[in-house]
Amino acid sequence: MGNRSAGDADGLLAGRGPGAGTPGTPGAAAALAGGVLLIGAVLAGNALVCASVAAERALQTPTNYFIVSLAAADLLLALLVLPLFVYSEVQGGVWLFSPGLCDALMAMDVMLCTASIFNLCAISVDRFVAVAVPLSYNRQGGGGRQLLLIGATWLLSAAVAAPVLCGLNDARGRDPAVCRLEDRDYVVYSSVCSFFLPCPLMLLLYWATFRGLRRWEAARRAKLHGRTPRRPSGPGPPGPPPPEVTPDDTPDATPRPLPPAADAAAPPPADPAEPPRQPRKRRRAFLLCWTPFFVVHITRALCPACPVPPRLVSAVTWLGYVNSALNPLIYTVFNAEFRAVFRKALRLCC
Repeated sequence: MGNRSAGDADGLLAGRGPGAGTPGTPGAAAALAGGVLLIGAVLAGNALVCASVAAERALQTPTNYFIVSLAAADLLLALLVLPLFVYSEVQGGVWLFSPGLCDALMAMDVMLCTASIFNLCAISVDRFVAVAVPLSYNRQGGGGRQLLLIGATWLLSAAVAAPVLCGLNDARGRDPAVCRLEDRDYVVYSSVCSFFLPCPLMLLLYWATFRGLRRWEAARRAKLHGRTPRRPSGPGPPGPPPPEVTPDDTPDATPRPLPPAADAAAPPPADPAEPPRQPRKRRRAFLLCWTPFFVVHITRALCPACPVPPRLVSAVTWLGYVNSALNPLIYTVFNAEFRAVFRKALRLCC
């Protein structure tokens, strides 16, 4: 990975050059107001998610460990990244602090964005394992696998962001008034690692999980149909019960619990804290918010001469950060248990 200057190919924080706005103008005032609202929404919503899982035993499920990890990434983003991003936007994209603080900001931005999508990938891995090897999944309960996956997501995210803190961003001729990722190769590398590789993997795993669930449902229906006794045809009350037969003569029509080996194709019971629509909505929100951002920034890194308006760069960055405020809304709308806990918490606060 070379150390070429990225020039105008701004990094993972947009609006770092002329055109992002001018202090004292309506655009700067709008950026300040929007930034304050966004930070408040991210902090309030995700803090409520974490508090709800901590306080409500019904929400303390292995799947919700991933939700808490996602909320933690959003909270850190609101505390460590968004205030400086909004301040820079209000200042017209001019960086007024030290280059070292800029590098720390870039590294935190890369790590937290990567942690968010890696957590979504971890959820897809967890769901796939639950369907592919359900008996093993059920035997290894207690959330140990989930905690291991969460730890791996954060370690990998930190590894992706580490080069920025190790001096990669300290390019010769660097403009101290502009905060950006200075190495164009690293912009491509981090975009591939953070988005363009994990997203297809996540979608593939969810597709495989969906197919596995459909096959299991078809097999379950066929098994139930084959074990269900047929009622006598024709009008009139049902006849006398059939004579007793041995299992060697005909299948026993009396429903009995299946032995463990016969239930090998059945996935674990659905997690009440993770209804089917919730992960789908969360994936869609993430992809809709972050796909424009990564497409724009990898385009600028690969094609520095391509005309990309600074306003577009700023807009897609704001759109990406808005995703951090959407997850609590998704939980509230599509999860009855989260909705009930949220109502209880709001009644206590009000």
